[in-house]
Amino acid sequence: MPQDALQAALPREMYVDPETWLTERESVLFGQWFCVGRIDDLGLAEPGRVVVLDVVGESVLATSDEHGTLHGAYNVCRHRGSQVLPVGEGNATPLACAAAALRCPYHSWTYRLDGQLLRAPHTDLEDLDVADFALHPVGVQTWNGFLFVHLSPDGATPLDDAVGRAGRTLANYGLDALVTGATLTYEVAANYKVILENYNECYHCGPVHPELCRLVPSFAGGGSELDWDDGIPHREGAWTFTTTGTTTRSALPGLTEAERTRHKGDVVYPNLMISASADHVAAFTLLPRATDRTDVVCSLLFDPAEVVTKGFDPSDAVELWDLVNQQDWAVCESVQRGMSSRSYRHGWFAPMENDSLDIRRWLLPLLEETP
Repeated sequence: MPQDALQAALPREMYVDPETWLTERESVLFGQWFCVGRIDDLGLAEPGRVVVLDVVGESVLATSDEHGTLHGAYNVCRHRGSQVLPVGEGNATPLACAAAALRCPYHSWTYRLDGQLLRAPHTDLEDLDVADFALHPVGVQTWNGFLFVHLSPDGATPLDDAVGRAGRTLANYGLDALVTGATLTYEVAANYKVILENYNECYHCGPVHPELCRLVPSFAGGGSELDWDDGIPHREGAWTFTTTGTTTRSALPGLTEAERTRHKGDVVYPNLMISASADHVAAFTLLPRATDRTDVVCSLLFDPAEVVTKGFDPSDAVELWDLVNQQDWAVCESVQRGMSSRSYRHGWFAPMENDSLDIRRWLLPLLEETP
């Protein structure tokens, strides 16, 4: 076998070691544009709203001010460090509430929705430059209906650098206008990189996803000849990701003839996976919680004209996606358990897993840049 037939994967500690996880979190995840979900689902589509988000362990405030402009800030009062909007332990689904200002409950320091200090009772701060006491900013940008935050905004690269490929591949699906018709949430006992790597290859599709391979026969062949730029054709008579391969819903407007019968997918590192079918799009937001824990929110996005119809029923898509997801999470958890063995050093990538190597191409340069 040629030496380059197999390539070494990332070392064991990058999946299972808590200290390595903290280093990666600080130097990589906190230094990249991080998807936190759909703007509509978070409740920020209207002016005068605030939502508290957990971004890999950091509490962040995202707001929509009176003009509808989005802002972000660390949920930390500049006075004594209390959380401006206190949140307890746990990962409750974030949901925005109405707000005209942000008042810290400890000493009533109050901030505008853009993070600027409004008042600090019983102090002389009113005579100073209050701009020096604004909440620490978090970068906020949007792309096709998704909200991204950046915890190190001073060093942020353009969001376009991260979403460029997906924007080109999925340009015809009208992501910005789609609305969530169903949401599936999961707690996966695996490192977020295991989930990304699993998504990036179809070497596993034959043994892990028999139902999916009957729908898309080329998935069963190891994944070495899949052309994701043009999309992957379904079996004859099928054209979308549902239990039957068909649906009563119409294809999304704007698709090419090929896209009306093929499946496409792409990844926006570090935590957004997108799978596009002719009538709906599945968007997976990965929310890493620890080196061996990742919450996954799977949002099934549909044409708004379909969602408001009286007979709208996404269950055919939900049934297939939940089956495929559960199969993926089970094998990812098995990988995580195996990687935790003292016998494991690193894995290997076979030639048909070439796309999985992207995790190294993306991650390792970022780690090398860390002081």
